[in-house]
Amino acid sequence: MDVPTVQRLNEKLTSMYSADQTQFSNVTRVRLRPSVNITEDAQISIEYEIASLYHSSSSIFSLQNESLRGQVVQMRWNPVSEQKYSVIHFIDRLYYRQSFSFGDISIGRQRIAWGSGRIWNPTDLFNPLNPTSFAKVEKDGVDALTTKLRIGDFTDLTLVFNPQKEKQSNAGFRFRTNYSEYDLSLLGGRFDERLILGGDIAGNFFNAGLRGEGIMSAQQDNLKSSFAKFIVGLDYQFTSALYGLIEYHFNGEGKIDKLMYDVPRLAKGEILNLNRSYLAVTGSLLVHPLVTTSLMMTANLNDNSQFVAGTISYAATDELALVCGGQVFMGNTYSEYWYYPNSFYIKADIYF
Repeated sequence: MDVPTVQRLNEKLTSMYSADQTQFSNVTRVRLRPSVNITEDAQISIEYEIASLYHSSSSIFSLQNESLRGQVVQMRWNPVSEQKYSVIHFIDRLYYRQSFSFGDISIGRQRIAWGSGRIWNPTDLFNPLNPTSFAKVEKDGVDALTTKLRIGDFTDLTLVFNPQKEKQSNAGFRFRTNYSEYDLSLLGGRFDERLILGGDIAGNFFNAGLRGEGIMSAQQDNLKSSFAKFIVGLDYQFTSALYGLIEYHFNGEGKIDKLMYDVPRLAKGEILNLNRSYLAVTGSLLVHPLVTTSLMMTANLNDNSQFVAGTISYAATDELALVCGGQVFMGNTYSEYWYYPNSFYIKADIYF
């Protein structure tokens, strides 16, 4: 994947960080995914990635800032680290999976993705993606022992243990089943030294798709510190070519006062949003069998900042996809989306 990008920051932010207002960057990622079937019921899988970032000026957000909170074994290297150019390579998946009559056991660095939301995933407690990200499409792997127990045709229980170096380890469960036309789940555990209880639902609402998920989170030694996060969304396939989605997100961890925003945690990838209430509307249109357009608008309903993202993608061959896209961020000074640069990019995905 190669993503050349032109970015333009607002004037006040560039002066704060001594950066150029108009910047050029280029992210190149190569990802290899070999796997070996040891037996019919045992498999070793690995995903290795090498990525480079060139930036014409000092970058506020960089590759090195990506959150790695679920990884305890060092498998990331930074052989080139210069002011404008850096190279990193890392192992993002490396796990052994064994299947049994009762279920599966996986150990190693693996992908654990929970939740039903399309834009936000409050129940994805390991490494959810930031909705504003366009240069990364893979969730980070986590070092974990996972056991998935099959209870019935549409019912299972997943147990996860994720060790930590300098704090208490994460441990959780997710019970998933089906009732009538709905997929339901209940989850809980201890994550980042907080107690979590939540769940999600996905099914039909008349002819539309309905999705919802949420959690309650509290410090394990101070239950009064609790907050809630949840989403609810509807999507609908209007025609074979036209698709639409609307999703609301409540983020109880956020701050209503923009002067209280925890921007450093956002830059480190520890949190994904700063405020509390958000609404996203997105749609896609297949204008040709090989050409798809999409448009998304996301609004912070408290500080009235917002961003609009659009793409045009072209499936040139079975192995090559080209995407042109842009993001425009709007908001008053120190509002959430004021911090982000307007961007225009061209992305090429090559598969081999």
